[in-house]
Amino acid sequence: MSEDNGSKSPAPGLPQKPGKRLTLGHIADHLGISTATVSLALRDSPLVAEETRVKVKQTAEEIGYIYNRSAASLRTARSQIVGVAVHDILNPYFAEVFSALEDALEEQGQMIFICNHRDDVVRQRAFVNTLLQHRADGLILCPSVGTSAEEINRLVDQGIPVTLVAREVPGVWAPCVRGDDLGGTSLVTKHLIDQGHKSIAMVGGRRESSTGRLRNAGWRKALSEAGIDPDKQIDLPELMTQADGRGAIPEILKAKVRPTAIVAFNDLVAFGMMTTFRRAGVEPGPDMAITGYDDIDGADARTPALTTIRNQPDKIGRLAALTLLRQIAGERVPNKPIVIEPELKIRESSPPPGVRLAPRLAE
Repeated sequence: MSEDNGSKSPAPGLPQKPGKRLTLGHIADHLGISTATVSLALRDSPLVAEETRVKVKQTAEEIGYIYNRSAASLRTARSQIVGVAVHDILNPYFAEVFSALEDALEEQGQMIFICNHRDDVVRQRAFVNTLLQHRADGLILCPSVGTSAEEINRLVDQGIPVTLVAREVPGVWAPCVRGDDLGGTSLVTKHLIDQGHKSIAMVGGRRESSTGRLRNAGWRKALSEAGIDPDKQIDLPELMTQADGRGAIPEILKAKVRPTAIVAFNDLVAFGMMTTFRRAGVEPGPDMAITGYDDIDGADARTPALTTIRNQPDKIGRLAALTLLRQIAGERVPNKPIVIEPELKIRESSPPPGVRLAPRLAE
C-alpha cells in the first residue's frame, strides 16, 4: 500500500493529471531528495535536518498531500501510537504524570491515545482492544481494579510493549514505575507520631489496588513500630475524592475516641475533610492535624498549608515513557518495579495536638 492521498490543486512546479493521486515521489522530485527522506521528515524524525523537515511539510501543505500514517505503518511495523490509560485523569496528580510522559513520548514522534477508565476493568479492556486494532506501538497503564496478570501478560506475549505506572499487578511480565507508597505513608505517619499524636486515623484508598494496600500498610507499619495498635484506630477504606473526604467527617466526629490526627490517602481526600471540618467548627491543624499525599498544585496554598508527600509525578511520568520507548526500540527491560523515593513536605496542617500556629503573613 502506498502513502497516497487526494490532492487539492496542482502547485507550481508540480504538474499533475486530472484526478491523479499525490505520492511522496511528487514531493521528493520537486525538492530533489529521496522519498525515504520525505517520509522521515513527515514523521518528524530527528534523522532529518530541521530545514529539510520544514521544506517538506510546506510543500506537502501546498499541494494538499496528507501523510497516510496507516499505510506507513504497514512498511515500518510502527504506528507511532501509544495508549495511556489511568483511573482518574481529573486528579491533578495524574494530570502531572500525563503531562510528563506526553512530553517524553512526543519528543520521539509518538501520538497518544488516552483513556480514563475510572477503575472500570471492562472500559479498560475495550480501550486496549481498540489500541490493538490500531496496531499501537505500546501501552502505558495504571491498571484498573480487577486487572489480572494474565490479561496483561497476553499482551506482552504478543510482543506488545507494556509499562505499568503508579499501580502494580503481581505476576505481570512488564516493568512498573511508581512511587514508594509504603515508605511515603510510613514517613508521614511517623511525622505525626513525632509531633505527639497517639490517635491517628487513616482515611481513603482502594485496598484492591496496590497503591491503596501499600499506603495502608505504611500507616500500619509506623503505628506498630511506635507501639500503637492500628486495629484500634479509625480506618476508612475506598475513599478517593474531595467528595469522599467530605462524606467521611460525620463518622469521624461521632467516634467514641476522636482521633487527633488523620492520614489521608491523597491530597483530594484531605482537601475535602479540611473544608468540612471547618464548617463543623473543627479547625484543621490546631483541632485536627491532617496530612495528604501527592503534593498536588495548591497544597501549599491552603489554609492551613497541607503537610503531604511529594510523589514525584514528573519523574514517574517521564520514566514510564522512557521505559516504554526502550521496549518499543527492542530492548529487554526487567519486569520489576522502578520505585521513586518520596519526599515529606512538612507544613502547617500537622502541628502537635492543641498547638495553634501564628497566621501566615501575606507575601
